[in-house]
Amino acid sequence: MHLSNQTTKPWPSLLPSLSHHPSKPQHLSKLPPPSSSSSSQPNTSAGNIKRLVLSPEGRVKLNPSSDREFYSFPRFVTHVDDSFISTLTDLYREQLKPDYEILDLMSSWVSHLPPEVKYKRVVGHGLNAQELARNSRLDYFFVKDLNQDQKLEFDDESFDAVLCTVSVQYLQQPEKVFAEVFRILKPGGVFIVSFSNRMFYEKAISAWREGTAYSRVQLVLRYFLSVDGFTQPEVVKKLPMKSKTSPLDGIMRLFGLSQSDPFYAVISYRNFKPSN
Repeated sequence: MHLSNQTTKPWPSLLPSLSHHPSKPQHLSKLPPPSSSSSSQPNTSAGNIKRLVLSPEGRVKLNPSSDREFYSFPRFVTHVDDSFISTLTDLYREQLKPDYEILDLMSSWVSHLPPEVKYKRVVGHGLNAQELARNSRLDYFFVKDLNQDQKLEFDDESFDAVLCTVSVQYLQQPEKVFAEVFRILKPGGVFIVSFSNRMFYEKAISAWREGTAYSRVQLVLRYFLSVDGFTQPEVVKKLPMKSKTSPLDGIMRLFGLSQSDPFYAVISYRNFKPSN
């Protein structure tokens, strides 16, 4: 598949998948005071929403029940295959430095961070406390429904990186969430949104459910571009090798049951891309 009219980030040779080192988790459901550190770089943009991307119809879910209710019981499963996870971990290894303070937005019991790297602080967010408590990479976590309240209770410029893995398809107010991410990122901070073709179909928004792989990438690009101050988004993709398929394969992919998951990530920075 060719993604036209967008910047595609060059991808180095991929490293083999790494297993997670077991460690005893230390979790607090209550967050400590947010970091007061800030970059010496000037904040040249306020992160205002320039335009709405989705129509009211595009925000609708097949299952309108409360997301807190839907995620009230833990799901200790992986939502993407090993190839996707390995690719994402390698991307994080390239993008994230050990001294970073990281917010893992819409996280779960599984971390995709490189197991050999110790970061300054990793904060997790999600909808199920039991899942988050099992995530050994989180220093702290909090539970919040971003479809009900998009406000993130952190000071401006609190994080070097924000991550969102295979969950952007559930946001009904993505423009507001992306604006909040911009606010809490330090100047030069990175926001990495990764996704595949899997989803809880009844909980994904209409604009995502009814889209194609190409249109979903374009949708995430437009989320970034709707907020004043994000840099031109970059796209990373890794597609599975083509093979003979049957009609059943198409149905399985529709419901996220394919065993060969395409990888997409859209990356943007607050105000400027740091030179490393």
